[in-house]
Amino acid sequence: MIKRSGSQNQAREEKNIGLYVHWPFCLSKCPYCDFNSHVVGSVDHGEWREGLLRELAYYADLTPDRRLSSIFFGGGTPSLMQPSTAGALINSALQHWETDQTLEITLEANPGTVDITRFAAFQAAGVTRMSVGVQSLDEDDLVFLGRKHSAQDAVTAVKLAGQIFESVSIDLIYALPGQSVAKWKSNLDAALSLSYDVGCAHLSAYQLTIEPNTPFHTAHAASKLHMPNDGHSASLYELTQTVCNSAGLPGYEISNHAAPGRECRHNMTYWRGGDYAGIGPGAHGRISVDGSVHAIRQIKAPGIWLKRVFRKGHGTLEDIVLSQQERVEELLLMGSRLTEGLNKARFYQHAGLALDAAVNKESLETLIAQGFIQNTPEVLRVTSRGRLTLNTIIAALVPD
Repeated sequence: MIKRSGSQNQAREEKNIGLYVHWPFCLSKCPYCDFNSHVVGSVDHGEWREGLLRELAYYADLTPDRRLSSIFFGGGTPSLMQPSTAGALINSALQHWETDQTLEITLEANPGTVDITRFAAFQAAGVTRMSVGVQSLDEDDLVFLGRKHSAQDAVTAVKLAGQIFESVSIDLIYALPGQSVAKWKSNLDAALSLSYDVGCAHLSAYQLTIEPNTPFHTAHAASKLHMPNDGHSASLYELTQTVCNSAGLPGYEISNHAAPGRECRHNMTYWRGGDYAGIGPGAHGRISVDGSVHAIRQIKAPGIWLKRVFRKGHGTLEDIVLSQQERVEELLLMGSRLTEGLNKARFYQHAGLALDAAVNKESLETLIAQGFIQNTPEVLRVTSRGRLTLNTIIAALVPD
């Protein structure tokens, strides 16, 4: 378990930290979703507010003298949270950590769970950025994905968000069974047109993946669900990059697109290897103390987590100090997703090891020669060609 020390307070005085808050409840469970989300008959909002506040205070006490750079409410469906709960958590975080006027505070919302009054209440509570889970603007796709909202619900939610919040992001899912290039382009064009109408400067486009312990996994194993082959998925990915780039939303991460300067600050903390505290059932965190990085995971079961928090002040299930090799692998995995690549000075700061010395040299030389990697004195970057086989490239870079 993390312990504070006087040297840690001084050494980390100017270090930024992000805050992730997990709200585990949904109206229904989507068949592709393996997130820690639960459908329940009712929620005691007062009890959950107090539990989250207690765990926030616990981790804030362990990370003094940090500068809060972002807050992200994820789930689950955080838009089902009472806006007053979001406000209480935001106010508590501002009391515990220093920050500045550019603090990014994101909340995820599903269309159909919000209206203009609720959006306005979240904005009044301090939320500055709304991420809307559109997933598709095609009715057949929404039915297949198990979404409860209609395409019109999604359009309405995005337009309302654009009226209220400083920044809006749209989430989409593609590479569905039977989805043609033309059909995906039509869907993507519609989403980008909607983005343009409301001044939305961020779009996330995720390829559908089959995750264990989901209904889609069961159907796929029984040959009832046929996913696109690698070649078709690559065509859909390349189309996404081309269309989004032409629309002024270039890809800054393998699945995320934004106008320059409008990237999601909170997610950049993850991908660049920064520190973040995770509170709520199943939340993960990465916290640096005295030169060591703690990988922290909270209890997943909501009821058990809540009882533990009221008994001990936190619901931590696991707190592991990462070895240097584990840290190197994590930084490679996350940083290789970014278009900007891995900054070598930042990598050395986080890993205590030079990037060129941390990777498999023979594989690196081969990947450079094949045009999959660019390697400069400042940055190691996966090329656009390399991102089509990113998992293979990362596996090759990790030393045996």
